[in-house]
Amino acid sequence: MKKIVQCVPNFSEGRDLEKIERIVEPFRGKDGVKLLDYQRDEDHNRVVVTVVGEPEPLKNAVVEAMGAAIDVIDMTKHEGQHPRMGAVDVVPFIPIRNVSMTEAIELSKEVAKEASERYNLPIFLYEKSATRPERENLAKIRKGQFEGMAEKLQKPEWKPDFGPDKVHPTAGVTAVGARMPLVAYNVNLDTDNIEIANQIARKVRHINGGLRYCKAIGVELKDRGIVQVSMNMTDYTKTALYRVFELIKIEARRYGVNVVGSEVIGLVPMEALIDSAVYYMGIEDFSMDQVLETRIME
Repeated sequence: MKKIVQCVPNFSEGRDLEKIERIVEPFRGKDGVKLLDYQRDEDHNRVVVTVVGEPEPLKNAVVEAMGAAIDVIDMTKHEGQHPRMGAVDVVPFIPIRNVSMTEAIELSKEVAKEASERYNLPIFLYEKSATRPERENLAKIRKGQFEGMAEKLQKPEWKPDFGPDKVHPTAGVTAVGARMPLVAYNVNLDTDNIEIANQIARKVRHINGGLRYCKAIGVELKDRGIVQVSMNMTDYTKTALYRVFELIKIEARRYGVNVVGSEVIGLVPMEALIDSAVYYMGIEDFSMDQVLETRIME
């Protein structure tokens, strides 16, 4: 049985189509690697790539794509709504089939080591790959963003796990790690007041006493004249999407604001959506075995 790993690298370019194609190209036409999806966001100014493959060819493709991003992205000129610290902002590996989390962690370390040496890039290990408890949370690593990283890396407690102790002049800093499947889920509000989105984000995210396995920030969608609560749901099996959606609706009422829609960025496990459908439809005693596609794939 083949070993299959998923990788969802986030690159800090969401506006220049030519640059995005340069970054994505290493994932095309490779034996043992399949590009599933890539979605760009102009407001966030980043592209999220979803790719699966066998460990060794996937590793080689990811390192090549990191090099392409470093070549075409200049972080000194980058602006966007999403927090970011590098051209290759974050590279997570997720075990999918016949791969243990331990193997995914080892793969993340191999990629971090090779990329840091090849591109002279400072790299932190995060999530399951973290070498220290305070580095498990990506938000803590990214705090200060690109502009604050030069000073941050001078502190002994923030010495990178791989690469130099100073920021790459144009590519910044990268985080690489292994984690559970994550759902990038955003909820849109019918207001342009970013402070309302920020306040709601504080209420729902775990770090401020909100829902476990929820990370959230407020983001402006200037082209639409609205704001959103942008979230990473780090374990959808324990904190369901419908739960955070309903909580945001509750919190929005205090500001006289309505939810006008939501979106999923990148790919999403079928179970995450089925779980919410079962909740809203009130289906009793439902099992994933009742999903046609589940039985077909057995």
